[in-house]
Amino acid sequence: MLARMLKLPPLIGYLAAGIALGPSGLAALPDNASTATLAEYGVVFLMFSIGLEFSLKRLQAMQGLVFGMGGAQMLVTVLGTTVLTVWYFHNPWQIGVATGAAVAMSSTAIVARLLSERLELNSQAGRQTMGVLLFQDLAVVPLLLIIPALASSADDLLPSLAKALAQAALVLVLLVVLGQRLMGRWLRVVVRQKSEELFMLNVLLVVMGLSWVTAEAGLSLALGAFVAGVLIAETVYRHQVEADIRPFRDVLLGLFFVTIGMQLDVAYVLGNLGRVLLVLCLLVAAKLLVMGGICWLAGNTRDIALRTSVQLAQAGEFGFVLIGVGVGNQLIPHDVHQVTTAAMLLSMFLAPLAINRVGKVRKGLSEDEFSRRARMVQDVASHSMECEQHVVLCGYGRVGQNLAGLLAAEGIGFVALDTDTHRLEEAARLGHNAVFGDADRREVLQAAGLGRARAVVVTFDSLRAAERVLALVRHLHPTMPVILRARDQADADHLRAEGASAVVPEVIEGSFVLALETLTWLGVPGDRALERIQAVRRKSR
Repeated sequence: MLARMLKLPPLIGYLAAGIALGPSGLAALPDNASTATLAEYGVVFLMFSIGLEFSLKRLQAMQGLVFGMGGAQMLVTVLGTTVLTVWYFHNPWQIGVATGAAVAMSSTAIVARLLSERLELNSQAGRQTMGVLLFQDLAVVPLLLIIPALASSADDLLPSLAKALAQAALVLVLLVVLGQRLMGRWLRVVVRQKSEELFMLNVLLVVMGLSWVTAEAGLSLALGAFVAGVLIAETVYRHQVEADIRPFRDVLLGLFFVTIGMQLDVAYVLGNLGRVLLVLCLLVAAKLLVMGGICWLAGNTRDIALRTSVQLAQAGEFGFVLIGVGVGNQLIPHDVHQVTTAAMLLSMFLAPLAINRVGKVRKGLSEDEFSRRARMVQDVASHSMECEQHVVLCGYGRVGQNLAGLLAAEGIGFVALDTDTHRLEEAARLGHNAVFGDADRREVLQAAGLGRARAVVVTFDSLRAAERVLALVRHLHPTMPVILRARDQADADHLRAEGASAVVPEVIEGSFVLALETLTWLGVPGDRALERIQAVRRKSR
């Protein structure tokens, strides 16, 4: 809860809890095999989620970014870490490869959330960053096989690696070939029983069952979970499964990160703080230089290269998974584990500050970025040129699309702004006036005809994004009516204090609609029921 209050990722809170409650802190949690085994299922469900999100179409569309930039970033980072490990720290190269694979990972959870809040997922830097993160997620699968093999003796290394890869290939081919034929049919049979409980039990059976199969084949539990996710991703039940499995994943993954925090020897870290800070500086600087160099070779401008590099210059969730695998196979020694884990943890603390700061310290826009924004403004202006007394609709998601339909039905003109190309394609199909544009930019709002508009409606579910749009509109046109969407009453009160004309809290309004329907079905006259709802609504404001 403290992490959320400080606007930090929950992962940081779990790690801090593990440090505080583990052997180095209050010693309130047992660091034993049972705890570690239960926590391992957090990784199982994380890999299952990655499999669910796997899409060949998405991979093909981004193959240049994923395999080009992502592959280069991983390869250079691992090689660089290996050289540094052997030359400076005088450790075997196997330790360098395992440690390099761990530090090469970046945090999808932190970066994706921040880019979404800043509306930069579809910018060039955002697309490059997400492409590299996607490669890192996929790279975890072979790395879970390679790292244990590295723990073998020098004579057995190549045979062990070849055996692991051969086993993986055989099991994966059997599971995928047979699974693709059976999975959809089996889930259809389950769904026909119309039991949510039965559906959930079968999803858990698939995840745990395939994990058991790969573990019995001498591979990892996580590999089977990834395959299960890929198989279900090819069915129509993908989104339902993802929603059902999320509570298990989040709780067990949280426990996994608690156990990572428990493994941190605070006394050792404080006694070797100089080494920790050195590794932290090397980690961040190296990732900045590596990604910056790759972006430069790819022809990026300095501005885009800087943003992409900073967005990837931290450790990630899978880094802790991989370093844990190295420790579990007696490959990574205690001192390397402690120093590297502490440095990775610090880099994740610093990541949100660095990503938010980089936009403010840039001296100016690159020529390419300036051209992109100029084209965006021109497109927005062309869509709003004939609009007068219209609504500027910021966001064309589920809520925005419904509102656009109602405005069109009433003959009220509008210009919808969004940065999701799939949503804009849907708008074109429906004949709605929607255009690609970042609603939190002054020039875009002005191009959308803000000065001629009757009102601005903000449909974002992100509080920070809504705040930015509200502040801009209030600065440009203080009297313009601004109606915003909020998740709950607390966010609604905050936005009203910031100058919103009206705020609709989803949770509260949903309860009002539910209450109105309930009272009507119970025989209360419609007028009286509506009057009571209006009275409660006025009190809540």
